[in-house]
Amino acid sequence: MAKSPASKPSKAKAASVSTDAIANRERPATPVPYKASKEELLEFYKQMLLIRRFEEKAGQLYGLGLIGGFCHLYIGQEAVAIGLQSALTPGKDSVITGYRDHGHMLAYGIDPNIIMAELTGRAAGISKGKGGSMHMFSTEHKFYGGHGIVGAQVSLGAGLAFAHKYNNDGGVCLAYFGDGAANQGQVYESFNMAELWKLPIIFVIENNQYAMGTSVNRASAEDQLYRRGESFRIPGLQVDGMDVLAVRGAAEVALDWVRSGKGPILLEMKTYRYRGHSMSDPAKYRSREEVQSVREKSDPIDGCKEDLLAMGVVEDELKAIEKEIRAIVNASAEFAEQAPEPELSELYTDVLVETY
Repeated sequence: MAKSPASKPSKAKAASVSTDAIANRERPATPVPYKASKEELLEFYKQMLLIRRFEEKAGQLYGLGLIGGFCHLYIGQEAVAIGLQSALTPGKDSVITGYRDHGHMLAYGIDPNIIMAELTGRAAGISKGKGGSMHMFSTEHKFYGGHGIVGAQVSLGAGLAFAHKYNNDGGVCLAYFGDGAANQGQVYESFNMAELWKLPIIFVIENNQYAMGTSVNRASAEDQLYRRGESFRIPGLQVDGMDVLAVRGAAEVALDWVRSGKGPILLEMKTYRYRGHSMSDPAKYRSREEVQSVREKSDPIDGCKEDLLAMGVVEDELKAIEKEIRAIVNASAEFAEQAPEPELSELYTDVLVETY
């Protein structure tokens, strides 16, 4: 059984670095939790709550048959996307991920209406209803998918980072992948090239403990995944991915490292998904007690709420945010249900780049 983040580490120990690092290599600074203002923390709370409620609504629509195919929910992992992407510069920095992608799109400010419309296969969807849950894309926002092949996005992310360096545009690529993808061969080919060419890329392992259904401790000979880049001279940090301030603090360190021309860095986010791998996964490989324990002790939204209350935010203000978010999500579902399906002629568009 996986080691779950049921006992939330103290914020002073939110991140750690490899203790067996070679002494003559430069290392990034040890991250400290981000010191957010009350306004910033309220925004983090609001954005995490948006992802949570959006994903819950997507689960409901899937159960009603309004969403077809696969659907991988991000419930429990919200602090990772919000903590990292709140530090990026939209329109300058690029993001790429696997097929658990709704949360990352919301974190990058993409309209919930067109995301939900894509989930339901409508023409108003961000990929015209053709991509569905797993294959969303927005060049306008520099969000490059949503990829169904496990680990493939890591190599594509290295390509995006190469483009940033080639164009000298100052951008950084954030490439997400999971603990299961961390064992894929193309990941290490990408590590090698990224370090050789000192590409501006942050490799992010979202270690939610179970990949597609097998504990990371059973599937990985080295389950301390932040060490995976060491043989390529890529430094790694292990971060409490259930604490948005710990994640944002690590993002600051990682961006400083990459933007100063030192090449790639690897962040292992120790996080947890409350639902199965996809909506069709009953998740019988773990106990209900384990999931409930994580919810009670490490939930990223509850933890953020506690910090806000300690800063003087009143319950009524948080209730108003909850009401606002539910209205946004309900409106996105209504928009998606009422939007028309694509015309049959759309079967023949966007198949080839040009006409032949």
